[in-house]
Amino acid sequence: MVLDTEWSDAWRGAFRIELRAEAIGLASRGWPILPGSYPAAGAWHGPVPIHDGWQHTVASPERVAEWWADKPYSVLVATGSFVDAIEVDDELGRRAAVLLRSSDRPAPILAMPNGKWVFLTAAGSALPAELAARPSVVRHGEGSWVALPPTPFGHGVVHWRVKPEVWAWQLPPASAMHGVLVRAMNSLPYEPVSRISASAA
Repeated sequence: MVLDTEWSDAWRGAFRIELRAEAIGLASRGWPILPGSYPAAGAWHGPVPIHDGWQHTVASPERVAEWWADKPYSVLVATGSFVDAIEVDDELGRRAAVLLRSSDRPAPILAMPNGKWVFLTAAGSALPAELAARPSVVRHGEGSWVALPPTPFGHGVVHWRVKPEVWAWQLPPASAMHGVLVRAMNSLPYEPVSRISASAA
């Protein structure tokens, strides 16, 4: 586990500096960055915001720098006002990434150690019905957050598959990303309902 108790103080310090630099850089571009919990001695079940009322916190880069001055907090971004996130399974994520590359309009994409893909968009509308019906698709909008690199997560760290600077820090419209994901989902092999029911029985 990242940041476990066997890490030397020097490694912990270097990792905190990396987290801090990423958080400051994102905050300086207007991203609503939050400090999150991090692995330490005792139980830890993943990053969550550490401050009450985090939904209403808009921190300056200077405030962000203060937060990460002493602690290796996870880097979180609040969703719903500036950015939304769509979390999908590996198969759908790969198909959507291929479609984005073929159109030469990449979106910022996160890779999670649990195999999930997270596509970042401008804050926008709810998922269309066909995406919402897929259990592995989760929209992070108002009242939610996602972890950003290099946040520890499970037995690894979150990292970028496509960095925001690849698209000059522009976030694609949510509706455009929804369309790409629907096209990607429709290209997946069809699995009859009877087969699903039989395997679940």
